[in-house]
Amino acid sequence: MCKLWLAPLRGVTIRAFREVFTEAIREAGFVGAFAPFIPANPGIRVCDRLLADLEPFPRDVQPSLPLVPQVITKHPDAMRTLLRAFRERGFDRADLNAGCPFPMIVRRGRGSGLLRTPDLLEALLAAGCEEMGPGKFSLKVRLGVESPDDLRALLPRINRYPLAALTVHARTARQMYEGEVDRARFAEILAESANPVIYNGDAELERLGDLPDGVSGVMVGRAFVRALGARADADALLRAYVARSREELCGDVPVLGRMKELVSYWCAVPRWRRLWSVVKLCRTVDELLSLVN
Repeated sequence: MCKLWLAPLRGVTIRAFREVFTEAIREAGFVGAFAPFIPANPGIRVCDRLLADLEPFPRDVQPSLPLVPQVITKHPDAMRTLLRAFRERGFDRADLNAGCPFPMIVRRGRGSGLLRTPDLLEALLAAGCEEMGPGKFSLKVRLGVESPDDLRALLPRINRYPLAALTVHARTARQMYEGEVDRARFAEILAESANPVIYNGDAELERLGDLPDGVSGVMVGRAFVRALGARADADALLRAYVARSREELCGDVPVLGRMKELVSYWCAVPRWRRLWSVVKLCRTVDELLSLVN
């Protein structure tokens, strides 16, 4: 069976989430998690706040799963600085985000926008493999920006580098998270990649059983988060998440925003779908908690 990795969902699969939902993550069979990306810009100054999402859990919490920090950037030197900080904090793996599809990110040449600048992408891969070591740096990418053939055209360049894995979200950036994944093109990438390939893209867990032979792992994010809403202990977990978030954040507004983000994923479950219209209007955390058991 393929290894199951928790996807880096910005604002969702953050440290507090991974801490509260540790048991559920383990029960689902995940072998590790990729942390949401950390930007590396020119003149980067690494501090505890920048790397707060990577801090280990308290001793009274179950040990966290293996965590792979992720960087988003278009600046090789700044990325080197951040990767060194990862190593200093004990991480022996790191990942480059070349898959984020959000238009603002793409227009600025980061995330999926790196597919438009092959030389820069190569420079980042070279820097990452040099800083982390062979087989210790990985790449998360889309099939393309607008064309699903972009990645395949770049694959000979990517194959030059000894990556830990090539994670492929089988959609284009233009598709965002909508429409069908292109499994045929994913299979072509799988066949031609010199590096292990991790599949990403399906938002329904039941669709993961018929992947091509040779896939080294599966990265799941939205499907897992949605499934949490169907758990018998979903209410208790939500309350625990509120309590943990109140320790970290100041005031109701950021805590409420975090909870609404989570519940928006749970709308696939009929009960939460019925509650969503009320949840959206909650102005305080206590109003939200009054809706759950």
